[in-house]
Amino acid sequence: MTAAIGDRGVAIGRTPTAAALVLADGSVFEGELIGASPPGGIAAGEVVFNTAHSGYQEIITDPSYAGQIITFTYPHIGNYGTNANDAESRGVFSRGVIVRELSRRASNYRNEQGIQSFLETQGLPGLSGIDTRRLTRLIRTTGTVVGAFGAVEGPDAQSLEQLAAAADREPGTDGVDLVATVTTPRAYTIGNGAFRVVALDFGMKTSIGQQLAQFATVEVVPAATPAAEVLAMNPDGVFLSNGPGDPGTVPYATQTIKQLLGEVPVFGICLGHQLLSTAIGGTIVKLPFGHHGANHPVRDETTGKVEITSQNHNFAVDAQSIGGRAHVTHVNLNDGVCEGIRVDGAPAFSVQHHPEASPGPHDSRYLFQRFQDLMAERGN
Repeated sequence: MTAAIGDRGVAIGRTPTAAALVLADGSVFEGELIGASPPGGIAAGEVVFNTAHSGYQEIITDPSYAGQIITFTYPHIGNYGTNANDAESRGVFSRGVIVRELSRRASNYRNEQGIQSFLETQGLPGLSGIDTRRLTRLIRTTGTVVGAFGAVEGPDAQSLEQLAAAADREPGTDGVDLVATVTTPRAYTIGNGAFRVVALDFGMKTSIGQQLAQFATVEVVPAATPAAEVLAMNPDGVFLSNGPGDPGTVPYATQTIKQLLGEVPVFGICLGHQLLSTAIGGTIVKLPFGHHGANHPVRDETTGKVEITSQNHNFAVDAQSIGGRAHVTHVNLNDGVCEGIRVDGAPAFSVQHHPEASPGPHDSRYLFQRFQDLMAERGN
């Protein structure tokens, strides 16, 4: 029976479809299908968890989740609906979502579309009724795993063996160039500020562009744009955006950044931080289960202040590997991971967390001012 979705997101008469998630280690989680039907009957990807209490739409539409299935640890998702202004990209690049409970109705004056309807419109499948506490504890204990889910009853039913086989075939995010799947296909301009910034789009969130556009005219260009083309635009600064996956799979970006260093001020976020570190000879490590949430405490080593940050990444910079070429400016107080660097001898810095804070606290937005100050100093 097909559900009727009201403009406040109420599912009327929806008959649940039993489904299951099977992880590569053989673990099975039972639930019900939500959202769109999985392509080919099965959705597969790297399973991660996010600890944010709000901002589910921004999380779902963040291009950094390409190739991943997002598990929300907060138990009730969808209660304030969705709206066009909160989308972080031109579409959805994640493989699916997992929730404990999907809200039956949305209650917020900004709501334009209920969460179930939103997932269907975006073509994103998901699971509800899952024991997300058990799943999160498993990931925290064993590390990030790949998995596959689909219906186990009805015309598109899959056997647990079929789901397990799909999980075994799924490569996850290691060794896959996911940037190529999310970067803009053509250059475009946003903002009309005094500074001229070229932003290399590795999967840039809309809210990051909005922050840059407050003080700059921003030329957003595809990830593979060579350094010569970037410099030919005569920028006051270059921005390296966030993005998905393993920085080792985008050597073309690392080569571009190498050629930009010393020529123009550079500011990187998330994947941009990892690529800047790689460009100066640093090494990247994969974290056991990544940082995904809006509550990570980070200390700014230049001021001693602790800020609560929004994060989304599975890889991180080995702090020891950048010794003598850059110094660490920010540290994650949960696990000591390098959260920021400043390059020695070049006007370039980066952070691992998301200072645009969509979703999340605004503690780190001062970093955009640091970028302005760096460009102003360079221009004098």
